Formats: sequence, C-alpha cells, structure tokens
Amino acid sequence: MTVNEYQQLAMATLNGNLNQRDILINGVMGLCGEAGEAIDIVKKHLAQGHALDREHLIEELGDIAWYLAETATALEVDLDEVFSRNIEKLKKRYPDGFEYDRSRQRE
Repeated sequence: MTVNEYQQLAMATLNGNLNQRDILINGVMGLCGEAGEAIDIVKKHLAQGHALDREHLIEELGDIAWYLAETATALEVDLDEVFSRNIEKLKKRYPDGFEYDRSRQRE
C-alpha cells in the first residue's frame, strides 16, 4: 500500500459533517492527542518499569497516521507530497547523513 492509498482509504472514515476548517482543527488536535498517548506508553516503559507495550504503541502510530492523513486532506495535499517535501528538507539539512554539528548549527 502506498501512502496515498492509505490516505484515500483512511479518509473514507472521515466525518462527512465537518467543513475544511474543522477537518484541519480535528486533524491537528488529533495528532497532538495521539502523540501524547504514544509518549505515555514509552514513559511507562522508561520511567515506571513497565514492559514496552509494543502492540499498543503500533496501534497509536496508526492513529497518528490517520490524523496526519486528515490534516493533509484539510490542506488539500496528498501524503506522498508531504513525505517528499520532508525528505528534500532533510537532504538539504543533512546532505551526508546526520551530523551532530549540523544539528546544533542549523540555519
């Protein structure tokens, strides 16, 4: 499955009563909420001695992907473009791969 296919399939479950503004708001808020759920799983593992709940974390990553797709949809952009733009930015920032000095002295 490609990311654009994922976006299309995931958005079949989008609330059809939302307007574009509300889709954007819901998408960004959902990203924040699901990222919080993901970090809570990792926090319990690292700070509270729980076993890493890998399956639950994978589920939360899926939820993050859904809200990312929703946010991109609100912006009328497909995920392939979002991902491609990110790679181009990373290539400019780290043309030879990650470097500590470049990460500390970003423009």
